[in-house]
Amino acid sequence: MKLGLLVLISIFAFSASAEISFVKVKGFNVEYEIKGNGKHVVFLEAGGSAGLSDWDPIFENLAQEAKVIRYSRIGNGGSEKIKKNYSSEEYSEEAYLLLDALKIEQPVVYVAHSYGAYIARRFSSTYPDKVSALMLIEPASEHDVDIMRKIDLELAEKQIAQIKLDDLANGISNQYLDFWSKRPLPDYPQIPDIPVTVIASTKKFEEPSLLFFTDQARDMWGQLHSDWANAFPQGKAVLTDKSYHYPQNDEPEMVVKEIAELLSRVKH
Repeated sequence: MKLGLLVLISIFAFSASAEISFVKVKGFNVEYEIKGNGKHVVFLEAGGSAGLSDWDPIFENLAQEAKVIRYSRIGNGGSEKIKKNYSSEEYSEEAYLLLDALKIEQPVVYVAHSYGAYIARRFSSTYPDKVSALMLIEPASEHDVDIMRKIDLELAEKQIAQIKLDDLANGISNQYLDFWSKRPLPDYPQIPDIPVTVIASTKKFEEPSLLFFTDQARDMWGQLHSDWANAFPQGKAVLTDKSYHYPQNDEPEMVVKEIAELLSRVKH
């Protein structure tokens, strides 16, 4: 009985990962998975140091709506491990090269989470013909620190200084290259007139550890992303108070629904 159970577990584990493939990008092995069919191609960009598993809660259901591609950036997930300081410019170039290697010729619906949203914005402004729609989920923003400064400038400067030190503890990070070292900070106004949806959390923290997590900051965060999304002729903001930084984990049905709604607004 135990042997049979082990065999079943082994078969399940194999089948669960059987669709993960690898392709060379800049000479490095990049893991990816493609699933589903439809006239739209949805391209998923994970957050921070996450890999393609960032999308586990919604990937299968989303594949019922469109052809969906998820991947792990070089250095993340199951992709080849390297030690290198990366900026959003390099990541967006590699996303472009990945799509080219996969022979994806039509514009994609770019869906990105957290730091991945910064890459998606860079990609959309650099390769405007390659994006038909854009969704940013709890997007990292170069204006996070502005929110803190508006609430309490003196305390904000102290907290920001500590955040920078913590950020540099393990070497220069993506966030440092994109947020701390650039002046002026970009807003990417050159993103084309395409359907845009931003999902941002305004859920309150019981014990906020930073100014950024206070009730006032949460409201300002929601307003920041509402203003950014609504600046687009085809923009839409979705504010949620039911999840924190991972709506795709806490509210997968809502995220899939909003992606399906975004697809309905794509003209081609």
